[in-house]
Amino acid sequence: MSRGFVKESDQEELPIVPPRADLPANVINYVTEVGYNELIKERVELIEEREKIPATDENERRIAVNYLTAKLQLLNDRIATAKIIKLTEQPQNEVRFGATVTLRVDGSNKLQTYQIVGVDEANITKRKIAFISPIARILIDKKVGETAILHLGNDSKKFEIVAIKYDS
Repeated sequence: MSRGFVKESDQEELPIVPPRADLPANVINYVTEVGYNELIKERVELIEEREKIPATDENERRIAVNYLTAKLQLLNDRIATAKIIKLTEQPQNEVRFGATVTLRVDGSNKLQTYQIVGVDEANITKRKIAFISPIARILIDKKVGETAILHLGNDSKKFEIVAIKYDS
């Protein structure tokens, strides 16, 4: 049947699903084991949520199911491309993916600590930064005592590596 003969109220609304954290094209989706387990847990929670949608209003139920299915598809794509990096296999004396790095910024006495993680794990409030972030990129391959400089327009920040550790 032609769409011209369908009532406007019968047309499906396409769900607007927020995108996942940005992962540029052709960049490997590195994750820590913790990050991978969080993705799997998120998938289980979404499936459970989808199964518990009440059937009171069929149209609203269908829209909710479509929304959660779309979110699951994005998540499943991310899980399928995940490459787990074992922190115990990283060079322990260099900053690499998964490292927890303690930094002195611009000679300050106050130290800052961040872990370099996958894009889905990144959360600045938990002091986790994505491996594709500008700060992480300038720190990679550095060792304790070395410095990295981040240029910010006319300004720059100097990061001294004070400590490196790999915790799971």
